[in-house]
Parts: sequence; structure tokens; C-alpha cells
Amino acid sequence: MSVMSLYVVDILKKPTSNNAKILLYHQPTRLDTMFIDFENLTAGQCYGTMVQTIVPRPIAWVLTANGDGSHNLAPYSFFTGICSDPPLLMISAGKKDAEEEKDTRLNIRERKDFVVHIPSTRHLAQVNSSAATLAHGDSEVDLAELELISIEGFALPRLADCDIAIACTLYRFDEIGATPQAVIYGEIRSVTIDDGIVVPQDNGRLQLDAKKLDPLSRLGGSFYGGLGEILAANRPK
Repeated sequence: MSVMSLYVVDILKKPTSNNAKILLYHQPTRLDTMFIDFENLTAGQCYGTMVQTIVPRPIAWVLTANGDGSHNLAPYSFFTGICSDPPLLMISAGKKDAEEEKDTRLNIRERKDFVVHIPSTRHLAQVNSSAATLAHGDSEVDLAELELISIEGFALPRLADCDIAIACTLYRFDEIGATPQAVIYGEIRSVTIDDGIVVPQDNGRLQLDAKKLDPLSRLGGSFYGGLGEILAANRPK
């Protein structure tokens, strides 16, 4: 059995007045099965169930430019690659409250460019601290004293200590749901990879050493995950 390493941190949460109970049912044919009917849940309860069950989730540690020239940095785990032609990835970003957009969302909508970093487990404390809600213009990069270095041919810099940095330009911006939630599509302009995690290949294809990368993933609640055991299986022809 593969065992994932667990990391627990304290996360700042906004108080909520929603004390409604989630309606749970046991399936009549299986004694140890829980059934959760989403039609009976609030939006907050749906979110809580989703982040507990859609696991592990990769983390996009997103750097953007604030209007004053400083840099915002925040983690998002509703994140994935979606297309290779054109090369696109997607992140989902909500709001700080009913009126104010999250800085990442605002910055991408207004200035288009952003950089997605893939954090490693060594970045746990910094990733978690960058999730705190700050006033617009306050820089998580400056507060954490993170070093930035330039990306060739791109307006924004990247975090020097991250092994993977994906430079993106806004491709499409959709708003869905009651909040509404922003679905942000980024077109990948370049990827910067630390040489230390690259595995040389004779066939010219890119291969990375996942153990050396040791990517940090998101679980539910205050839990994060490490890579754990790596499994391999040849794809059927």
C-alpha cells in the first residue's frame, strides 16, 4: 500500500455563522458506505466535502504583479493542466468577501501575466503563510523575504527557490456560480526547471525525478501531503 506523508498546519479561517449539519445517509446495501446528497448542502458544506474527497490536489503557487509594482503570491489547489494545443492550465479563484476580489484574480484580470510555481514539501510553511488574507498591495514575497530572479523573455520574475516555474499569460477569464468564482485559463509561455531534477533521456523526451522535486499537495482541512511511494505501470497498447 502506498502511504502519503502528511503535513498539518494551522490555517487562518474566517468565522462563519453556518452551523447547519451535513445530511449523511448509509447506503442500505453496504454497512460502511456514506452517502452525501449535495442537494441538501449549503455552498460551504459542498466546498468542505469537495476538498476532503478530491485529493490529493496539486498546488499552484501563483505570483502576480500588484498595481504598485510589488508582487503578490498565493496558493491555489483548484488547479490543473487542460490542453496542449494551445498549452493551457487552469486555476480557480474566489473572492476575499462578497465585494472584494482576491489579489491574484484581480491582478491577472488587469495585467494578464502570472507565474505558476510547483512548491516542494520544503516550502510548506511559506505556502501556508502566503494563504493569509492581506490588504491589497501587501506583498507575501516581501513579508517572507523570498528571492526573485528573472524569467527569460517574460515580464514577471519567478521564485528562485522553486524547482518549476510556469510563465503564463491570460487566455480566458470566466466567472461561474453565485460568488461568482473565477475560472482562469493561462496560456503557457515557458517553463523553467531546475537542472537538479531533470533525468537525462536518450529519446529527447523530458523526464523529471519526482522524488527530488518532492511536490507538496493539498488535502482537506489543515492537511498537506508529500509524495510518498512512487508506483509505475506500463500503459496498455
